[in-house]
Amino acid sequence: MIEQLIRTPLTELVGIRHPVVQTGMGWVAGPRLVSATANAGGLGILASATMTHDELAAAIREVKQRTDAPFGVNLRADAGDADERVKLLIDEGVTVASFALAPKREMIAELKEAGIIVIPSVGAARHAEKVASWGADAVVIQGGEGGGHTGNVPTTLLLPTVLEAVDIPVIAAGGFFDGRGLAAALSYGAAGIGMGTRFLLTKDSTVPDTVQRQYLQHDLNGTVVTTKVDGMPHRMLRTDLVAELEEAGPLRRLVPTIRRTLEFKKMNGLSWRRLIADGRAMKHGSDRSWSQMVLAANTPMMLKAGLVEGRTDAGVLASGQVVGVLDDLPTCEELVGRIATEAAEQLRRVGDLLVRPDAPPARRT
Repeated sequence: MIEQLIRTPLTELVGIRHPVVQTGMGWVAGPRLVSATANAGGLGILASATMTHDELAAAIREVKQRTDAPFGVNLRADAGDADERVKLLIDEGVTVASFALAPKREMIAELKEAGIIVIPSVGAARHAEKVASWGADAVVIQGGEGGGHTGNVPTTLLLPTVLEAVDIPVIAAGGFFDGRGLAAALSYGAAGIGMGTRFLLTKDSTVPDTVQRQYLQHDLNGTVVTTKVDGMPHRMLRTDLVAELEEAGPLRRLVPTIRRTLEFKKMNGLSWRRLIADGRAMKHGSDRSWSQMVLAANTPMMLKAGLVEGRTDAGVLASGQVVGVLDDLPTCEELVGRIATEAAEQLRRVGDLLVRPDAPPARRT
């Protein structure tokens, strides 16, 4: 176990040893990965969007059995039962509530009153300003290099604009995988880094071995951003299925889309009323059409087919661009410790470049 080497506003806020966050990836960020990250000194975040309320309750309790360290839960602020899930987090004493979409002001206030740290994800400086004014404790930003739903602005441009806009801790995600990246993010002014693909490719991940090996075979051109899965920009591995989706017309995609939407409804025990209510909530918070809402309900099943069942011919594999530079499967303890150690060494090297006021002038040769 690596002792704390770097202290940042994130480590102080959450009570973790290292400023490294394992992001809430659907079907991937379950109790095993989250608790392994927490035990390694980072912040593990449970992904709840693919869980029923009861499954989430069981997952939270399993994490608490596996670790005494702080951890978080990622919630969908637009879910029909979001209020019930917030109450669950409060009852269970979860340390951090993270959100893929900005939660309402009242939701932030309720969580903070219960002593829960609120960390929404934002995609622009104006969004960061809004949630900061509502009381968010920190924010996560993800540049276009990141996997899953992503924007087109790279982390190196998005991060400084958000840092200029708010005075709360900012966690940078998108393109990070090692200690040099953490040192760079800290030099920018971030309080830590968030990683998804790097944690997906660890021994503590539940993603099938065959699928992990497929990830490791890709180079820096191995991902593509497509809107053909759920109508929103989605970065994933280049596979034959993705190529087929890119080429297929709307009618050709209709039947499998409806089938997977029905599977998602059955799996989560959702009534038609709840499914429609969730769709309306998502539509209200975005510019998506109703056809995109149907695609959004279809997406979790395509991710499950690939990331849980290992059916790469029938599922999609969300991935950040960093997949092209990864070639190993460490444990979370090895990964987080390695990143913290490398970052500390890199920061010391950079510090040595500073000219001290009392240093003699450099000798010219």
